[in-house]
Amino acid sequence: MTTPQPSGVDLARTALAAARAAAKTRPTQSPKKTTRSRREARRGGRDPMALGTAITSLMADRGWTAPEAGGSILDQWPTIAPELASKVAAVRFEHDTGTLHLQPASAAYATQLRLFQMQILRRIHEKTGDRSVHRLRILPPGAGTAHSSSLAEEPPSAAVEAPVKTRQTASAGYRQALAAALEHRRPHQPTDPYTLKAMARQEAALRAGRQAEEEHVEGQWAQDDAERKAGPRPGSIEASIAAARAFKRREAAGLIQPRRAFDVA
Repeated sequence: MTTPQPSGVDLARTALAAARAAAKTRPTQSPKKTTRSRREARRGGRDPMALGTAITSLMADRGWTAPEAGGSILDQWPTIAPELASKVAAVRFEHDTGTLHLQPASAAYATQLRLFQMQILRRIHEKTGDRSVHRLRILPPGAGTAHSSSLAEEPPSAAVEAPVKTRQTASAGYRQALAAALEHRRPHQPTDPYTLKAMARQEAALRAGRQAEEEHVEGQWAQDDAERKAGPRPGSIEASIAAARAFKRREAAGLIQPRRAFDVA
């Protein structure tokens, strides 16, 4: 009796079972870790870098410091507000709070600064390109200095009174110049004969065309009547007398009630 030959399916099952048995008996090996070597970037003196980094490195190497915004604002104040530079002084800038101290020369300019604070701040930001100034402090009016760092006011120095000069106490040169000017002064009255004749003709024409006083009596009466109806000029003595007389008449007629401090119902 012959043994049947295994078919293709049986052969596949037999091969799979043999592979599983071999895998169980095979020793396990840990997988190798692949490490990638990183190349460290080394920069030399000629490697490219950003402009800000280069400037910062240069300032650190040479010990330079950036300029303060406050000094720039105080220096640029005449350019920022040229219309106020002669009457308003920028005296101090606080870096911590961003406060700019302004000292006006008079109370009127102090009022203008308080009214136009936002416009002045906007002008400072536009002119300097920096927003370090956040608020303004208006100091009492006085003669301030644009670069003073303290708010202490120096006592005003006593004014030296100069002697009064008159024509009698003037110098000899002044008296000589005055005498020469008076000597060569032109007369006020015209001496040109043509001018004198023209003035005479004009005066004669005015006198010839002038109306006689007795011819405009009615007009004068009408003017006097209008002035009488209008009454005395306000504020004059006649107006005060007329008001007193009218008050006396109303008081006599009982039309004026006496004034009381507290009216009780």
